[in-house]
Amino acid sequence: MIPKQAYLIVDVGTGNVRVAVAEQDGNILGVESEDARYEKDLHYPESIYFSPDALWQQIIDLAKKIFEKTSPVNITAVTATSQREGIVVIDHTGNSLIGMPNIDHRGREWEDLIADKHGVYQLTGRYPTSLFSALKLVGLRNRIPETWQRVHTFMSISDWVLFKFSGVIGYEHSQACETLLYDVAAKGWSADLCKIFDLNPSLLAPLHDCGSLQGKILPEIAAIFGLSNNAVVIVAGSDTQLAIMSMCPSVQDIVVVSGTTTPVIKITGTYILDEAERTWTSRHTNGNNFLLEANAGVTGLNYQRLKEIFYPNEPYALIEEEVANIRDAQCVAALGSLLADEKSPLIRGGFVFNTPVSHELRRGHFVFATLWDIACSIFENYKSLCEVVPHEEDHIWACGGGVQSRLLRQFLANLLNKKVRIRDNYRQASAVGCVFACNQALGIASNMPAVLEEISPDQSMAHEHLYHEWKKTRATFKTAS
Repeated sequence: MIPKQAYLIVDVGTGNVRVAVAEQDGNILGVESEDARYEKDLHYPESIYFSPDALWQQIIDLAKKIFEKTSPVNITAVTATSQREGIVVIDHTGNSLIGMPNIDHRGREWEDLIADKHGVYQLTGRYPTSLFSALKLVGLRNRIPETWQRVHTFMSISDWVLFKFSGVIGYEHSQACETLLYDVAAKGWSADLCKIFDLNPSLLAPLHDCGSLQGKILPEIAAIFGLSNNAVVIVAGSDTQLAIMSMCPSVQDIVVVSGTTTPVIKITGTYILDEAERTWTSRHTNGNNFLLEANAGVTGLNYQRLKEIFYPNEPYALIEEEVANIRDAQCVAALGSLLADEKSPLIRGGFVFNTPVSHELRRGHFVFATLWDIACSIFENYKSLCEVVPHEEDHIWACGGGVQSRLLRQFLANLLNKKVRIRDNYRQASAVGCVFACNQALGIASNMPAVLEEISPDQSMAHEHLYHEWKKTRATFKTAS
């Protein structure tokens, strides 16, 4: 049998680590995944980290598993995507010191040392918080100096994976946007921003374009993975930008990327800022367009955890069947999603239902309420985006594992009063975006994925009443916080 030409794709998300093998036409031959492994960092009140060496071994093990299932394949290129805001620091010899994921907040207690937060927003397109990489570095420097003294440079997690494969240090532009050290409009690192955080510009890695050649795979790494020494390493980018890239949207389109969190993003041709500083502005993978974003925060992770409670052994198809048959909303949920218009996050949440507990209340009602909470949170952030830049198109695009729920897609269509379109690659959008990046670097034309479904608003559903009930419930929990 002639081996298929394929790409090896590493995807390090917030919740899990995935390794995929995909053909040049975007067909995913297989995916292996495991939960991401984090440890608590006792140096800080709210900080977690990961061992880069343990992550690398996890990637090796997952790759070997997927090759057993997809062989024979000829891997011609390797690439990686990852969560945004997460970083790995390395020393002068290339040893990896510590990994800090996007959910690490070791820099929170130094946020108020930034005197001109408005000025930082103007340059970076995001209001400075401990979510972003610069404050992770500040926290590391100020609390664990023995590690900081060894730091040579840092990279996004996806760029670090590429470094492990190729030995070449770099930072892709869409990932660099998340550091607070990158001037988004100027498309480059900023000495002024480094000065604000008292970080030496020598820490900054060379910037690389998505869809460019990073180098050849290191021979010793090729041997570990069982790959040809001729395999090349290609720059991809952040998981959000890669997912959007795979949807093939137009400028002015809005894309909802429903994963662990849910970015709601408008594609623009110019650098746009929100006067109220609620949104983020980033570079897209093509280097020319920008992404204006309002983020609904943790959404898909809530759904996943509630599935583990109410439907631990059942497939998602059964959940969808049970929930789709619900005609009476017995409870309403507010589960901690983020709204761009709120100054502080919701730190307490839950379900509200009538007492005494009705005999009609079923497990499906809790999932229904969770999906409605996600839809309403997306709707609120969509409205914030539209206050910055109007959205005239009659549709939005959606991708990510969260929108495998047809009910969620219908909720969104009803609330937004827009058609919701998904392509046939929507579940593996980031991986297909990586295929596009590899094809670009190798001069191969990428096929536009077909539109799988378009859902129109259903005005027969009583969503207005449910929406107001959701707003009341969220306000109740905000008061309790």
